[in-house]
Amino acid sequence: MKLGMVITQTDPETVFNALRLALYSLQQGDEVRIFLSGKGVEIDRIEDPKFDVKGQAQKVLNAGGQFLACGTCLKLRHSGGSEICPLSTLKDHYEIVRDSDKVLTF
Repeated sequence: MKLGMVITQTDPETVFNALRLALYSLQQGDEVRIFLSGKGVEIDRIEDPKFDVKGQAQKVLNAGGQFLACGTCLKLRHSGGSEICPLSTLKDHYEIVRDSDKVLTF
């Protein structure tokens, strides 16, 4: 299955659980692409003692998941992106929605 995920928030528990699902899906042999939009592009700045969001995101990357981040949203935050938040476009967002068998939003 091709799973597309759109993350638009920074609530640590919600983002952590979305990434847990992404990792589990990858372990089942699925393809996972995650688009970060709005506040979601701040994923690499989420710090919480209970929910290791950055660690979970790295596990998703290591397992073959792909992250893409809204370039406009990054620019609004004066960010050039990162490994977890690579600068992407609306076209990339569209392609995830178009090409995925399922799309989940968080």
